[in-house]
Amino acid sequence: MNHNYFKNKYLVNSTRLPSHDYSADGFYFFTICIKNRKCFLGEVKRGIMGLSEIGCMVYKYWYALPRHYPNCILDEIIVMPNHLHAIIKIDNHLDQSRDGACPVSTRHSLSNIVGSLKSACTKHIHQSGHSNFSWQERFYDHIIKLDSESLDKIRWYIKYNPPFWDRDRNNPINIKI
Repeated sequence: MNHNYFKNKYLVNSTRLPSHDYSADGFYFFTICIKNRKCFLGEVKRGIMGLSEIGCMVYKYWYALPRHYPNCILDEIIVMPNHLHAIIKIDNHLDQSRDGACPVSTRHSLSNIVGSLKSACTKHIHQSGHSNFSWQERFYDHIIKLDSESLDKIRWYIKYNPPFWDRDRNNPINIKI
């Protein structure tokens, strides 16, 4: 039996599909939340997302991912006040040589990529004076089926997330304790 412990205290089952190789080619949708759903990333006004300084940093490090992970192709992203939704494509067949040098290993998993994004953002956000910022420990993911309808529906969901913020379950006014 596989026992996974969170901070060596709590038995936590992985949310990842055990039979799937998350470094395999494909499209992946994921959501990362801010710890305690604090609205550090900006605010939605009249259905339009306005980014804070921290929200702008998140975009900056999102767009830097392919420099560090050549097998990562950025698709869609929306940064919301206390979470982000994004799609990446992992493509391990991209040209792996650099300036005629020997090919480099580019096989990185979704967890490697998301972990790197969270780490880089946190480091630079803390350095900018926002030491109380932190991400939720884990992230949510969905392996997107290779039919265009599934991908298009998720892209639509991401694009039109801000106009539905008033009904979003992550909106602090909708969180029931």
